[in-house]
Amino acid sequence: MKKQFKLEELGCASCAAKMETAVAKLPGVTNVQVNFMRETLTLEAADEQFDDVVKAAQKAIKKIEPDVRVIL
Repeated sequence: MKKQFKLEELGCASCAAKMETAVAKLPGVTNVQVNFMRETLTLEAADEQFDDVVKAAQKAIKKIEPDVRVIL
């Protein structure tokens, strides 16, 4: 499954790159892209793992940039 999410309060391009790297390392993630200019997270994972991967991605993003909200 592949979905795109809005990232609110994304502060800088460097943080976006760190988020992309962190989420890419999560188990079950097959592809990820964080677009700083559009403030989006595009996440791809197996259907049966997708909800767990999204939750893990949210936690990883919060560790890097606590003010960012992932709009589901």
